[in-house]
Amino acid sequence: MKSGARKQEENPATAVERTLAILEAVSQRGGGMTNAEISRKLGIPKSTASYMLRALEKHGYLRREDTGPYKLGVKVLSLGRSALSELDVRSVAMPFMRQLVEHSNLTAHLAILDGTEAVYVAKVDSPGFIKMDTWVGKRAEVHTTSVGKALAAYVPEEKVHEIVKERGGLKKITQHTLTTMSRFLRDLEKVRERGYSIDNEENSLGVRCLAAPVFNETGRLEASLGVSGTVNQIPLEHVPRLAEMVKEAARKVSVQLGWRAKTEVRKEK
Repeated sequence: MKSGARKQEENPATAVERTLAILEAVSQRGGGMTNAEISRKLGIPKSTASYMLRALEKHGYLRREDTGPYKLGVKVLSLGRSALSELDVRSVAMPFMRQLVEHSNLTAHLAILDGTEAVYVAKVDSPGFIKMDTWVGKRAEVHTTSVGKALAAYVPEEKVHEIVKERGGLKKITQHTLTTMSRFLRDLEKVRERGYSIDNEENSLGVRCLAAPVFNETGRLEASLGVSGTVNQIPLEHVPRLAEMVKEAARKVSVQLGWRAKTEVRKEK
């Protein structure tokens, strides 16, 4: 009878997992990895690792020059580009938005910048009786909403000026609205420093919102993700905790879109 270890060695699922582990390990090492390094890191016998590496190299998923380290091949890169091109930020974000709503009991929104306005492209309602007066397709000012600020914070300052000019200035919607360019720009700077924006009754009295940016694989702004609730649902003392939840949800969406922490955040042109 064959040993359990031998059975595990022949298990197709184990072979697939090892193959994927090799690809992930190589992708995380900028200069590539040798057979010996992969064997040590993943605990795979050298002979097994060698067989898998040759197969991956043969099919273009790995490459190497002479006897140098193995690096990602063009096949992997082309598959990655194809996958990323098919991603819809809304479908990617929805599971994380639902989790955010489940953990916060607040309404979650996803918005994109369209011209001079923030546009809600996805929404998950809170489970309670209180509902936000928002809907998919609704347009909002960038200077009064948290999703708008999270978007405006990552475009060049000259574009922010253009947006404000085209909108006819910073319109006052409530007594809390930021209506001067200097205050608005300072607020956007704070967004970049802390990683989230806040609408403190600036768009609607009695409503407080938080949002964070979502980036794609190139580090460019893709969307903003936020939560909304009444000032009673989001008291100021709860803002730091909720902000971390929102930032984490936005980070997870960004990662699914191909962004990595080491990817430089690039402002839109």
